[in-house]
Amino acid sequence: MSQIYENIMDSEKNPLMQLAVTQRFQMMVLLSTLWTVIFTASISVWFLYGVLWIGYIFMAVGLLLTPIIFQYAPKSRTLTYRDFPREDGTARYDDVWGA
Repeated sequence: MSQIYENIMDSEKNPLMQLAVTQRFQMMVLLSTLWTVIFTASISVWFLYGVLWIGYIFMAVGLLLTPIIFQYAPKSRTLTYRDFPREDGTARYDDVWGA
């Protein structure tokens, strides 16, 4: 069970590991917001109306969106100047400052 958790939640091991660190963080924040909204809406609907099937629909949408994000996010990676190093090996732009 802990291996499944790490494969989904650890950004160093999930499919988002191919993205830059900032993009990886943004995608993980997006996923955490998605699941927070799903759980909050499901519990709210259950307390307000007593209807469980709407919560199941929210969960199904989340379970469909998470693999889509994991599948397509690494393919949408944009290349930057850091992906094309100079031939002489010297640093470019902000790399001089260790950014």
